Amino acid sequence: MLARLLAAPSPLRNRRGIDIDFPLLAGSLALLGLGLVMITSASSEVAAALSGNPLYHMIRHLIYLTLGLGACLLTLQVPMAFWQRHGARLMLLAFVLLILVLLPGIGREVNGAKRWIGFGMFNVQPSELAKLFTVMFIAGYLVRRQDEVREKLTGFIKPMLVLGPIAVLLLAEPDFGATVVLVGSCIAMLFLGGINLLRFIPLAAAVLAAGVLVMTSQSYRMQRLTNFVDPWADQYGAGYQLSQALIAFGRGEWFGVGLGNSIQKQFYLPEAHTDFVFAVLAEELGMIGALVTVGLFVFVSVRALYIGLWAEKAKQFFSAYVAYGLAFLWIGQVLINIGVNVGLLPTKGLTLPFLSYGGSSLVICCVSLGLLLRIEWERRTQLGGEEVEFVESDFADEEVRP
Repeated sequence: MLARLLAAPSPLRNRRGIDIDFPLLAGSLALLGLGLVMITSASSEVAAALSGNPLYHMIRHLIYLTLGLGACLLTLQVPMAFWQRHGARLMLLAFVLLILVLLPGIGREVNGAKRWIGFGMFNVQPSELAKLFTVMFIAGYLVRRQDEVREKLTGFIKPMLVLGPIAVLLLAEPDFGATVVLVGSCIAMLFLGGINLLRFIPLAAAVLAAGVLVMTSQSYRMQRLTNFVDPWADQYGAGYQLSQALIAFGRGEWFGVGLGNSIQKQFYLPEAHTDFVFAVLAEELGMIGALVTVGLFVFVSVRALYIGLWAEKAKQFFSAYVAYGLAFLWIGQVLINIGVNVGLLPTKGLTLPFLSYGGSSLVICCVSLGLLLRIEWERRTQLGGEEVEFVESDFADEEVRP
């Protein structure tokens, strides 16, 4: 099967040679390159102290980046019809992985959270796979049950029966940030799928109420809610991480202190190369560098939404909903991570797409990029439509449309 996929026409193998959406690829590669530079800078002091090698995290990040780009290239070879056919199986795999990570002896606990399954030198984070597979499952559901989604109450109750257990498993890790991003993205997909507004508003209100209930149910979550409002009230205790991040932003001013010259990364700011890499970036590259980075995130996210819109106009509805879902996942993670860094949201461990150190997150971001590039290519070559079958003869007299 793999050999057949590799031999089939794809954005990397067709009459035009390499045929890829360059704007999205360029924006994503710029973020990946910037991420590698910032991980190298932000982690050097910690890596030198813990391993004796200041490039330890950079080398590992480079390995993850290589794996991610390889996964992206492989994803480019796979037709979207494949993901649509196997959406239910992928959803089942996500459930299994989320259950396994909670079992003693399988899941690895870090800082009080069980979010990783260890495979030798590497850890796999099931929540990242779950987000991707859930988007695919919901996209397939919206295609199969389009009339029911638009006309009946059961049309949006049924996907909630799937999202509910997924959310419970994520909260059991606990991973509140991933839960918010995933549920929010899926609700946005349902809205774009045509849910009646009168039904959508109560659904959104119910999800919001459930989120508030979850946030207030645990004392540590309530503490985060109160501390982020005024971190200076306990700047050496619960508000320490945020106050150090704000100091980094203040030191950066307009043009930064220079690449590699951050003071906050020298054991002042915890998780400087993971959750708070944006604060180190703002310190070293200044407000200008931070705004350029935000601009890149806006560009790739909006481009992903446009790819979904173009696919929907071409009647490639599954591809369109997947593109929308992936775009909302990126947007949600960017908003939460940067919001946490600047003190607009309570402190929450959630990686910044393309930039933060983390193997699973980086690889899934690259896979998502591959899916979006594949969707855009299939839309231009008229593959994957309602009445189009994926066969090699389709490319005999290929006509490229703008």
